[in-house]
Amino acid sequence: MVQSHFAFGHHVTAAAATIPTDLRPWGPGWCAALAGILEAAAAKPGNVHPAASFTDLAFADLVAAAVAISAPLDAAPDRPLGDTILAAVMAAGRVTPSNANLGIVLLVAPLAAVPGTPDADLVIGPGDVAEVLAATGPTDAALIWQAIALARPGGLGRSDRWDVTGPPPRDIRAAMRHAADRDTIARLWADGYDELFEGPVADITTRVTTGDSLERSLVRAHLRQLARRPDSLIGRRHGEAAAQEVSDRAADLVAGESAPDWADRVAAFDAWLRGPRRLNPGTTADLIAAALYILLRGGRLRGVLPLTAPRPPTPPPRP
Repeated sequence: MVQSHFAFGHHVTAAAATIPTDLRPWGPGWCAALAGILEAAAAKPGNVHPAASFTDLAFADLVAAAVAISAPLDAAPDRPLGDTILAAVMAAGRVTPSNANLGIVLLVAPLAAVPGTPDADLVIGPGDVAEVLAATGPTDAALIWQAIALARPGGLGRSDRWDVTGPPPRDIRAAMRHAADRDTIARLWADGYDELFEGPVADITTRVTTGDSLERSLVRAHLRQLARRPDSLIGRRHGEAAAQEVSDRAADLVAGESAPDWADRVAAFDAWLRGPRRLNPGTTADLIAAALYILLRGGRLRGVLPLTAPRPPTPPPRP
């Protein structure tokens, strides 16, 4: 299932070359673009990657969307969150016809908005995100509602309250709380990002620290998150029973990570996810991308990136 290190590195390097050169390396926009590229390049079960596409979505679409949102997210610390999210969704919509990365935008925009020195590593925690979300107001809610409607998501969709086809709420987090039982991203906005930090961020960190390649670390983190919580995109599209079955199968793979036939079992799981139903764990992929952003922005993946990355920024001189 996992590609060779060379293949993964080749795809990442080629895609990273399309990141605008005027973006500050290791800044918010650059890290957002690279996080999206790394997530899309990893051969995670059930997701699009360089060797697997859907009829309406391919690896090139995900790369184009990741690069498109880089400039809006680079400006995130200096403008309201609603402006950033709407600008990013509109930018992605200009380069890909599908809702390629609404989830990534909603997850990463609050992270990118955390203030910090642009040219220095930024260690982000759940409390920083909570401050960004707490600062949102009615104008942010209206712009975010417009962005969600433009992206035509397959899930926050129609509801008896705060339907995205209707007027926006005054409090975006109240609307997210209303959707939290059927959408993982809404729950994180409503309840805090602790689950992201304690789950995928910790999983990726542990794997790369113990010597796994970055791609293998992402595949394992993807499976662990699926085992931890059913994917809400699958749940909305196919029902809770289907999402739970996917989660149970992922848990079996996590329990058997040391088995000699583990790679073959992961490949079989991937094939089962792709047909005859399209059980795409897209929300889990969004969480992996957000975790990658946190680790990239904090400078914690430089030693394992499969490309020649720019040199780390020079710390400012002491006064």
